Amino acid sequence: MTRRLPAAAVATVLMAGLGACGGAGTEAAGHGSVVKETRASAERVSGLRDTLRHLPRKTVTGTRAHLVTKCTSTTRQVRHTTRPGTGTRKTTRVWYTTEHHQSCRKVRQGTESYRRVVRPERWCVSLDDVTGGKSRDDVWYRVTRETYHQVLAADAHARVAFTPTGTGC
Repeated sequence: MTRRLPAAAVATVLMAGLGACGGAGTEAAGHGSVVKETRASAERVSGLRDTLRHLPRKTVTGTRAHLVTKCTSTTRQVRHTTRPGTGTRKTTRVWYTTEHHQSCRKVRQGTESYRRVVRPERWCVSLDDVTGGKSRDDVWYRVTRETYHQVLAADAHARVAFTPTGTGC
């Protein structure tokens, strides 16, 4: 019992330390991978406006099975019994009724076309001299549509500041 308490404390401290270190994740995109920092979304960046890029939503058509509900109506005979009377006078009375029943199931009936989103719409801004660092040029940030239009309205090489939604484009 006395050995378990220190072991549990060490395990808790170790998990908390490892959880704090795992701040950046990767997001697969085609052949390469784009690093998306979770900390970048909370920090405000500033720099000189360089290039803007708008990537429209990309969709493709696909086909899938078209399912329809097919129902069949059936009837079934249901037996009813009752035992009226008491003692030796108890008799069994039987009668039948017809109940209508409907069973439905989905069956394939041809194919249907649909549009599938392959790439969502993105707005990207490239900055020079990010946070005053002359060595950090051509850094791409993903931004919202509103931020993109604000940066678009700014002059070329004007200093802009915004909060990005992600890095890389």
